[in-house]
Amino acid sequence: MSDTLNFNNTETAFASKSNMELKKAKFLFGVLGFGQLTKMAKPLLNFAFKSGLPIEGILKNTIFSQFCGGENLLECKAQIDQLYQNGTVMSILDYSVEGAENEASFDGTLETLLEICQFSEFQRQIPFLVFKPTGIGRLEIFRKVSENESLSFSEMEEWARIKKRFKTICKAVADTRTLKIMIDAEESWSHAAVDSLTEEMMVKHNKKRAVVFATVQLYLSNKYNYLERLKDLGRTHQIKVGVKLVRGAYMEKERDRALAKGYKSPVCEDKSITDQNFDNGVNYVLDNLDVFDLFLGTHNELSCKELVERLTDHKIDKSDNRIWFGQLYGMSDNISFNLAQAGYNVVKYVPFGPIKDVMPYLIRRAEENSSVGSQSSREMELLKKELQRRKEMSKMK
Repeated sequence: MSDTLNFNNTETAFASKSNMELKKAKFLFGVLGFGQLTKMAKPLLNFAFKSGLPIEGILKNTIFSQFCGGENLLECKAQIDQLYQNGTVMSILDYSVEGAENEASFDGTLETLLEICQFSEFQRQIPFLVFKPTGIGRLEIFRKVSENESLSFSEMEEWARIKKRFKTICKAVADTRTLKIMIDAEESWSHAAVDSLTEEMMVKHNKKRAVVFATVQLYLSNKYNYLERLKDLGRTHQIKVGVKLVRGAYMEKERDRALAKGYKSPVCEDKSITDQNFDNGVNYVLDNLDVFDLFLGTHNELSCKELVERLTDHKIDKSDNRIWFGQLYGMSDNISFNLAQAGYNVVKYVPFGPIKDVMPYLIRRAEENSSVGSQSSREMELLKKELQRRKEMSKMK
């Protein structure tokens, strides 16, 4: 099966993109390849916004348009429809406002999530919702609950509001006929509290189908064991357990905190061990598909090909609704569109939100691209290849 799957097929990957769009993306990934420029961007952008400099137009036509679907749902609609019509790639609307830590912001995020649910319910091209726990509550409260620290009276009230928001959005999704919701994983010191809420929602809503999905970060060495725990949860309560498997995106932060606080880093020692942990996790889920639904969230081409081979080995149909592939909007189109053309279930994370509020997300995305140099260089290689292919085709006409 994987022999016919060609992630180097740039004609399929970029069929919906104009030459101008490809050149703009090529320039952008070229810039992202320079780590020093990316590091300078954060303080410069913060200064520009605080000074009231009119930079939003520049940002919207560059990094924002590459990695975000729009500033609101209406703007995203055009991008979502284009992904589906041009390649049967589906979408997850990701409200990517980060960094706010006040109750008004948390309530606003919940309202936006409920709007996304209503917007998505009858659109086949939007099968999932997603949210970050820190979008509806403070990380410090998640940490305290995770580490069994005493909460003050006001903090107990705050935790009660967080739980209410968590339950409200999960119920809204469960009340639809087909929508599913993924709870993103963030810092490991918030996981116990997040996992407890997620498991509670699974037991409540996943009796007939996998509505609620937990995110399992397999760059953390103990997360394979968590999959075993989730399997037991599914068997005990006779529910479907949705899992999104990722490697992870908080490596430096995890290691720095472990060093500062004097405990062993939870992150796998190196990439090869992380890859093995990830592969083991995928195999474990596939061996227990009577319990699990699997969402593979990765830009790693080898991991995607290996899953395709395992599906063939397990005689699992490529369109099986229990198996999903996912990549970020603006990246790895060679994976997304070629998988979708071959008949697999593929979704793009489509971030959106007001430009100023989404900048922390965009800066993090830029930092990740520059720290993993191979990603930017791979994007550049594919974009150059497609531009060259089009140039040669035009000469033949």
